[in-house]
Amino acid sequence: MPAGDQGACRRCTQSRGYSGVALYSKKPAVLRSGFGSSEFDAEGRYVEADFGPLSVISVYLPSGSSSPVRQLAKFRFLAQFLPHLLQLRDAGREVILCGDWNIAHQPIDLKNWRSNQKNSGFLPEERAWLSRVFDEVGFVDVFRTINKEPEQYTWWSNRGQAWAKNVGWRIDYQIATPGIAARARSAAIYTNRRFSDHAPLIIDYEYEI
Repeated sequence: MPAGDQGACRRCTQSRGYSGVALYSKKPAVLRSGFGSSEFDAEGRYVEADFGPLSVISVYLPSGSSSPVRQLAKFRFLAQFLPHLLQLRDAGREVILCGDWNIAHQPIDLKNWRSNQKNSGFLPEERAWLSRVFDEVGFVDVFRTINKEPEQYTWWSNRGQAWAKNVGWRIDYQIATPGIAARARSAAIYTNRRFSDHAPLIIDYEYEI
């Protein structure tokens, strides 16, 4: 997806150092921050840019791994976000949602799935919610349409030798409406160099913006 020769970056959070998302692109026709949540929009977890009939969204779902309180917050986010996904679908636009969803969907998406079934990020309720996004709402896990191989991870714990041994999780996604998802031509997880505990997920689409 060529970015053109103009740059536009937006980071939207009112809590410094807490969370935040960004887009780097040509100047969009419309730029929106937040998805209408009084609880979560101040955390800077959502920014949406329109390019003609396409909306590109950077999203960061909460993690529940730090405490039961944060897990409950994550469940509240999921409950509020699903109706928004339905609104996006029903608007008739093509949509790509990129970011850290903090959920591994299937056993293929993390190394030690058996021992993590009671841990945040692979809880049955979280996985069922993501299945609803795909099966009921109709969005597409674009990476998995191209790459169905195991051991394709985007996040590794900083503990032990998780990175070196590739003991990871696939929790970063590009989730899209079917029309634009069908235009994906290649997908890769960049692991030649480690930038953080996450690795960049790169998908090329046959689409001009």
